[in-house]
Amino acid sequence: MNLYSMLQKRAEEHDPIRIGVIGAGKFSSMFLSQARLTPGLQIVGIADLDPSKTMQALDKTGWHPDQAMHADTTGAINDAARLGKIGVTGDAAALLAADCHVIMEITGHPEAGTRHAVQAMEHGKHVVMVNVEADCLLGPELARLAQERSVICSMAYGDQPALIAEQLDWARTVGFEVVCAGKGTRYQPEYHYSTPETVWGYYGFSAERVASGDYNAQMFNSFLDGSKSAIEMCAVANGSGLLPQTCGLQFPPVDCNELAEVLKPRSAGGILEHSGTVEVVASERRDGTPVTADLRWGVYVVFRAPTPYVARCFQEYGMKTDSSGLYSALYRPYHFIGLELGVSAASIVLRREPTGCSRDFVADVAAYAKKDLQPQDMLDGEGGYTVFGRLMRARESVAAGALPLGLSGRARVMEPVKKGELITYRHVELDRDSLAYTLRRRMEARIA
Repeated sequence: MNLYSMLQKRAEEHDPIRIGVIGAGKFSSMFLSQARLTPGLQIVGIADLDPSKTMQALDKTGWHPDQAMHADTTGAINDAARLGKIGVTGDAAALLAADCHVIMEITGHPEAGTRHAVQAMEHGKHVVMVNVEADCLLGPELARLAQERSVICSMAYGDQPALIAEQLDWARTVGFEVVCAGKGTRYQPEYHYSTPETVWGYYGFSAERVASGDYNAQMFNSFLDGSKSAIEMCAVANGSGLLPQTCGLQFPPVDCNELAEVLKPRSAGGILEHSGTVEVVASERRDGTPVTADLRWGVYVVFRAPTPYVARCFQEYGMKTDSSGLYSALYRPYHFIGLELGVSAASIVLRREPTGCSRDFVADVAAYAKKDLQPQDMLDGEGGYTVFGRLMRARESVAAGALPLGLSGRARVMEPVKKGELITYRHVELDRDSLAYTLRRRMEARIA
């Protein structure tokens, strides 16, 4: 409860938390806008393949041009930091070797994120994996590597998995049985087959709106086609031990006031296959009508009273419960994305605590075909034209030889796959020399 006062103390002692940022997109920009206003934080450097993009991000988030300088080497980045400036570079390796406490990995690319995380750890730096795609692909393995090097690999506060992890920690700490945890989203079954070409029609965005803003079609499509929901719930499951349902995600349309009634086991009148799982709730019904009090931007946890006495307390203090009075829920209607990211850096350095962390390989996200795929077709990864992701139990995914969504970005199809079918390793040709592939196969071997 005292992170802010601890940050103030670091500022007064002229010993700020030194942060390096990799990636200069929307999430980074949101973080930069608040880091400028937070005592005790110092942005040492920002690495992006296009340094001009970094300068644009700094400009639009309120930084003065004199507060940044181009720095192509580690020494130049350190020199800039000593002058109180941000070193802007196109070389992530230079930033990873610079004098900082924490690296924020915000590229969104599983392979690049894996390399950056491992290199940061080798330099003795903590890592905040805003790159949930890499966390989904390799989170437990990256956590193991971090532990070996006595550093922390954390989920990103402000993103939904970390906020759900916080709610789970609260529920378990006070002794409630966690029944279900998750988030909200917009969903229709047909969205699984959306592409970057069709995505704006589903969102209702005009060509003028898209042209006027920072809109990445493939990224937006990953939210719409269900891939991002599967990825985020995979991260939650691997960080908490909650076991996915065999069906993956059902995306039920659920009002905030209905969470406890719907998201409980079927044996208790709900829709879940079992207690202790993850689920994503839809903000509209299958006929397209909106859910009245939807949770599209929020997160939740459903829990069960352990005794009749606690159930009576639920009633006495006006808590919203299901019809039995045994199940209740806590939800947060919004998440503030990169605006909240500084909490992760503060928690890691000042408390030595991650804001969520992958631990066990219990969940996975497998690639499914968006269309009929033929030999020599190239897969284009999350949110693209060829695949979408579905949540699976890790043991079932590994047993089936499922192709992880995070390795589908540059895979070449070698055998035909029908639309809607699971893609397996035998269907594709991959770069077996990549670090992400090597670490992934090592992680799979442990569970197998």
